[in-house]
Amino acid sequence: MPTLIARILDWPYFALLARIVLTFPFWGSGLSKLIDFPGGVAEMAQYGLKPPVLINCLVIFTQLGGSLLIIANRRAWSGAGALAIFTLLTIPIAHDFWNLKGEAAKFEFYVAVEHISLIGGLMLAAILSRQSKYKGA
Repeated sequence: MPTLIARILDWPYFALLARIVLTFPFWGSGLSKLIDFPGGVAEMAQYGLKPPVLINCLVIFTQLGGSLLIIANRRAWSGAGALAIFTLLTIPIAHDFWNLKGEAAKFEFYVAVEHISLIGGLMLAAILSRQSKYKGA
């Protein structure tokens, strides 16, 4: 590995940036649902989730709380686990490509595949957080 790349990868702020970037879809969505609370409630109702106000609150808590745990690298396994389960659950609720046809089915399939990749990233975040504890990072 080139020395420059190794130095970048070893730099603690690069790891922080990676955690921020990994969690961006979650804290971005959580902030959006918090700032436009009625819009978040409407989104929950659109997917048939009841009661939509409570579900929106739980989604905000999961997205922001899980992101914060990962970004802070404190109990990151817990935040990563919560966000991974949340992400997995969104597939049958909001991206049910198997019930669609044509371009809509293809689009939702790609979103589901991206969600699975994101779950893999969250798994890596939990693994790396555990390993960093032994390196004093």
